[in-house]
Amino acid sequence: MTTRLPMILGALCLATSAATGAQDTSNADQDGALILHNGKIAISGDNGDYRFAQAVMVQDGKIAAVGDDKTLLNKASESAREIDLDGRTVIPGLNDSHTHAVRGGRFYNLELRWDGVDSLDSALNMISEQAARTPEDQWVRVIGGWSPYQFDEDRMPTPAELTKAAPDTPVFVLFLYSRGFLNKAAVDKLGITENTPAPTGGRYELTDDGGAILWAEPNPTILYQTIGQLPGLSEENQLNSTRQFYRELNRFGLTSVIDAGGGGHTFPMDYSGTRQMAEQGEMPLRVSYYLFPQTPEKELGAFRYWARNFDREQNVADTANGYVLEGGGEFLTWNAGDFENFTAPRPEALEKPYMRQELYEVTRFLAERGWPIRIHATYDQTVSKILDIWEKVDAEHSFNDLRCIIDHVETISDQNIERVKALGCGIAVQSRMAYAGELFEERYGKEAAATAPPLRKLAESDIPVGLGSDATRVATYNPWVTLYWAVTGNTVGGNRIYPPENQLSRAQALRLHTEGSAWFSGEQDVKGRIEPGQYADLAVLSDDYFTVPGEKIKDIESVLTVVDGTIVYGADAYADLAPPLPDVSPDWSPVKRFSGYDEQ
Repeated sequence: MTTRLPMILGALCLATSAATGAQDTSNADQDGALILHNGKIAISGDNGDYRFAQAVMVQDGKIAAVGDDKTLLNKASESAREIDLDGRTVIPGLNDSHTHAVRGGRFYNLELRWDGVDSLDSALNMISEQAARTPEDQWVRVIGGWSPYQFDEDRMPTPAELTKAAPDTPVFVLFLYSRGFLNKAAVDKLGITENTPAPTGGRYELTDDGGAILWAEPNPTILYQTIGQLPGLSEENQLNSTRQFYRELNRFGLTSVIDAGGGGHTFPMDYSGTRQMAEQGEMPLRVSYYLFPQTPEKELGAFRYWARNFDREQNVADTANGYVLEGGGEFLTWNAGDFENFTAPRPEALEKPYMRQELYEVTRFLAERGWPIRIHATYDQTVSKILDIWEKVDAEHSFNDLRCIIDHVETISDQNIERVKALGCGIAVQSRMAYAGELFEERYGKEAAATAPPLRKLAESDIPVGLGSDATRVATYNPWVTLYWAVTGNTVGGNRIYPPENQLSRAQALRLHTEGSAWFSGEQDVKGRIEPGQYADLAVLSDDYFTVPGEKIKDIESVLTVVDGTIVYGADAYADLAPPLPDVSPDWSPVKRFSGYDEQ
């Protein structure tokens, strides 16, 4: 079995730079080094804050030295590559602790993104323009990443507006996992009538204009099934789509992602785009992934098959940047899922004894084999039931050497935070409330929303905590929206839902999106900091995260992204350093015209 990247190559002789307080190397061979200088290099301090150096030296995929310009430039050999940062801020590469990047890459070239679009009128114009470019056998689809509160109009689209924008082309627009919108052409294509039975937990609402609204109440099966009926991409185009999407992630300084599987996304069949990139040595970011069983009440059989046939922690083809199987989740069993549809009453997960028995059997099976586990839990009531079962398994097979993760936890209680801590588990928190905060507040009240989730308490709990997005069907993949939400307490609509006591400092938020997230793939010793021996994963920012006004955090991008010591993305003054990317395919893809986040 091949394993993940080597942890740390050799022992580096470390000294302390008097000018910056940063670590430096005094005797490393500098041939082939990359030196970023004349910058503001963010270094993790012992007090939880950041201090800053001027320059960083990278060699053999690792941070070789951090210090002042004069020292590092004087140490450089003639073969060293030097890049002047012109005062720009450099941070460790961002790491999304819970996203659906492999599935996102599989569909990226098919999707029209409303992420960051500030008016519904503009969004509808995008629909109209894309419809004119879309072949007869295809759809225009907007699959998550937006909120009506981000629009100047402060509302949802209507099926009638979608029909007016695209009278002849089927259109499907997904909002979170709460509802979907179909234009008339889509209703006709799917053959939906007033007599069409909806899946359990959902309903069709036909509108006078011939369109429809799909309601998940609260079960999102109706939305999953609709997405599943839309045409996909060929394997060749899935590879192109994945390349385009991963470049888009690099654009925002993402250098690692931890993929939580996802519904309608079967392993290994639907992973071909990322797998091919890994096998060809083309990975521009590090991908660690968990396996998500697709069939309710047959989950244990799926995990047994995967455990027999796939090696956990296998790094495909020894790729430099990694494509690593981590464990099981985010669904371990479907009956444990409590979907985050705040437009409907709280669902009862693990309601019956056989449901709890299913989760016990799957958890025990994976724990006995040393597979890390992660599980979706929105509400504290669900967290309590899960912990009851996990504590039972822990008593039989200790969790001490097992990474166990609970995802989301918007309403987790103090008592359950302590139970998670006692088990040695971690919590992955996502910016879902940036998109659904107004809906949560409407249903449960301002006081409940103010600590959903309890960000500050979790950050200061001594529990491993990582920040992420839950992209792409719920939130955007842009990590700066997550950081904006965590620091300001605002939704994407600019509505303040968290008081100052539940907001994170900029240092806290950045550390949870770098060092914190590294724990979820077992790489906390080698990833997430700019110091000698760490992976050379860096992002040079378009603006200074530490000083820019809070509202501007969400507008930050990377102008130079480095993964494993290699430049994978460049923009502005560094655009010529970007590696080539193939043309988008198919030619009619929305990405060809609209590119991605807020690029209309």
